[in-house]
Amino acid sequence: MIKIKAVGFKDFSRSAKILIITNVIYAFVLPVIDIFVASYIMRNSNDPAKVMFYQLAIYTGIPITFYLNGFLLNRINVKRLFSAGMLLSGVSMVFMMSLDEINYFGLVGAGLIMGMSFGLYWANRDYLVLATTKDKTRNFYYGLETFFYTIIASIVPVMIGWYLMKGNEATNEGINTGYRVVTGVVFAITILASIVFHFGEYEKPRGDKFLFFKFHKLWNKMMQLAVLKGLAQGFIVTAPAMLMMKFFESEGALGTAQSIGAILAAVVMLILGKISQPKHRLIIFSFGLIFFFLASFINGLLFNQVGVIIFMFLLLIARPVLDIAYFPIQLKVIDLLSKHENRNEFAYILNHEFGLFVGRFFGAGTFLVLAFYINADIALRYALLIIGALQLLSILIAKQLLTRQKQFENGNT
Repeated sequence: MIKIKAVGFKDFSRSAKILIITNVIYAFVLPVIDIFVASYIMRNSNDPAKVMFYQLAIYTGIPITFYLNGFLLNRINVKRLFSAGMLLSGVSMVFMMSLDEINYFGLVGAGLIMGMSFGLYWANRDYLVLATTKDKTRNFYYGLETFFYTIIASIVPVMIGWYLMKGNEATNEGINTGYRVVTGVVFAITILASIVFHFGEYEKPRGDKFLFFKFHKLWNKMMQLAVLKGLAQGFIVTAPAMLMMKFFESEGALGTAQSIGAILAAVVMLILGKISQPKHRLIIFSFGLIFFFLASFINGLLFNQVGVIIFMFLLLIARPVLDIAYFPIQLKVIDLLSKHENRNEFAYILNHEFGLFVGRFFGAGTFLVLAFYINADIALRYALLIIGALQLLSILIAKQLLTRQKQFENGNT
């Protein structure tokens, strides 16, 4: 009988534990950013193209801020940069809610600020996880974080959705007032997360140079995965809100749908993270991609209320399953190559972000082309299916990557 040695919370350093607590607090903000900002735009413009335009502004701001973060890391403590990323998400929402009209100028402004927020948050978060964890603990790290994220993502949308619909006058202005209250709470949470994070101790990346254009062939394979991951990100963040607002026209239904199956998914993530090992990452990753494809296929096939609910349920499983495998794979490659090439770890994090940006651009662009040249319904129905099918290529690429990674560890560089 094979005995599996499970990893526990005790295996993390103090700074890693504080980082987890910080991210759990900030997790209360993420469903609002992912779901209700998009639904706010839909409610006040009834135009899916504007939602995607806002998303493109975000995706433009992220890589620019990643690049600027590289310079800032040499001058400003990483704790301040990470905190600024969290705080800016609240600033972006305040800016959005202050707009008299949802126009393209306002969307660009709010989107760029949110892009700066994501850029500072994710650029430094990826580095902080890399610096405070080891490869053997990363499955559990992401499993634990995903467990809390999913639990929170099952509660927050319901609370906010029914607050917006039941706690306010059933008028557009009454619901918009509710959105402003939610924005105030979000801003307070970002301040709390920032305060907690400052109890940890974190060092800046080694070395000053972080911009490179030529990388090892192992990293080039990682970048292929990044582009395919970006394809889904370019659409998947706002797709649930657009679909729910189209078929249910209610933030209450939107919140409830986000909670379907979330508790079960959270438990699965915690168990996976605790008992899985690095050798299981390809299997976990493949299951996530298959669930994602099935979600997009059923949405395209049915394209009705039942199809949307099934899509949401499968997506709740697919996204965390993909992350629990993808991020440890990425960080392991950075571990190996940063030592081999004697480069700043942030150099790989920055380059990876540009790979994601290319994918996001084409993912969001696929939707916009279909929306403008055919119609928004066709885009909502088939853009996801196209992207879901292309995502399946990631299984083959991930297999090749992990094979080369093993060869690299054995000295065949």
